[in-house]
Amino acid sequence: MPTRRQVLKSVLAAWAAPAILSATSLGQGRTAPSDRLSIGVIGLGSRGLNLIDDLLRASDAQITMLCDVDTIHYRDQPWGKGKAFGLEPTSEYVQKKDPTTRGLRTTKDFREVTAASDIDAVVVATPDHWHALITLDAIANGKDVYCEKPVTHTFAEGQSVYRAAHKHDVIFQTGSQQRSSPEFRQAVEIVRNGHLGNLREIEVGLSPGYEKPQGDPTVRQPPESLDYEMWCGPAPKLPYMRARHHRWWRGHRAFGGGVLMDWIGHHNDIAHWAMDGDNSGPTRVEAVGWTFPETDVYDTPVQYEIRCEYASGVKTSISSQHKNGALFRGDDGWVYVTRGKLLASNQAWAAKDFDAGPKKVYLSDNHMRNFLDGIKSRKACISPAETTHRSITPGHLGYVSHTLGRPLKWDPMAETMVGDEAAMQLLLKNEYRSPWG
Repeated sequence: MPTRRQVLKSVLAAWAAPAILSATSLGQGRTAPSDRLSIGVIGLGSRGLNLIDDLLRASDAQITMLCDVDTIHYRDQPWGKGKAFGLEPTSEYVQKKDPTTRGLRTTKDFREVTAASDIDAVVVATPDHWHALITLDAIANGKDVYCEKPVTHTFAEGQSVYRAAHKHDVIFQTGSQQRSSPEFRQAVEIVRNGHLGNLREIEVGLSPGYEKPQGDPTVRQPPESLDYEMWCGPAPKLPYMRARHHRWWRGHRAFGGGVLMDWIGHHNDIAHWAMDGDNSGPTRVEAVGWTFPETDVYDTPVQYEIRCEYASGVKTSISSQHKNGALFRGDDGWVYVTRGKLLASNQAWAAKDFDAGPKKVYLSDNHMRNFLDGIKSRKACISPAETTHRSITPGHLGYVSHTLGRPLKWDPMAETMVGDEAAMQLLLKNEYRSPWG
């Protein structure tokens, strides 16, 4: 009997965009459930809900399973205030928004989603420390994956994920959605078409980290709605506090890499894209001027800079002191881009109808749509696993450089330190709490 993936591949032609428009529909232009991609969503916080809204707008996708270890919560707001997140309110929301959904299933165990035979693809919107294990399990079960950035928590996890995606020929999309925004694509094409002359330097501006507790730091019992043991999973089970949970978890390296690793997958990703360096990286990395909070609630940097040098001669500075976005400087001018804004030394370059030249990059105007189309066509998405792993590698290297107090020489093609075994061991360190190892 053919597998679900084989059946999916056999009907790709029937699922081309024009055919979808003429398919049998059920209200509001939705296609019949039998012709829709079946999606499981794991992680139902704020970002998970954003992605669910993207899926609900797609007539050829159906959310079949939802997973979260928290039944109901209100993110960083007091209990009962503001928008509700978690398993129960999200289930109600999906069924209200898409009345054609039948038999929507919910679970607190991601393995029920990744192993489900009727699921085509999995969306992972958990905290960073869960990204790799869930993604690898989904890939092992033949699922295509959309995973939020920074795609993985550690460097070793990143290698494991992109290698598994290659090996099993899955469609993978990282939530580095700036690649699907026109202002970033325009900036990249300005650089690639030589309008700046020789590219000399790039300033990658990220936000500062958490200087003080962002919520209540009182240690308390986890709420009854939350399976905190499962929420921690492979990470150390730190004492529960609101200041280190919903929204603010990334401030501690047990769960995330700080604001540095939160944002590097956005703006440094654009820097690599402009340099045509999606499968490469720097040759020298040095952490400079890192400062840390005066609280043990968090252990990630508040202010930071990572200086990188590339084989092309381009130098980059990834820093909390730069304006948020990416600034490219060349011999003949500059261009700066951030969300919703593009500025340039030549005002003509910044016009929305400016055609930068013949060197065009991958065109995607809708990140989730690009993923769904990739599932059906089997064409690689705009933000595949290795691309985003490479974009965040300077952040991982920056942590190692800071810890050891010295610059690092890096071979980007082999992904190894040059003459520094201690640094390589630190980079590859990857510890999981039992039984998740």
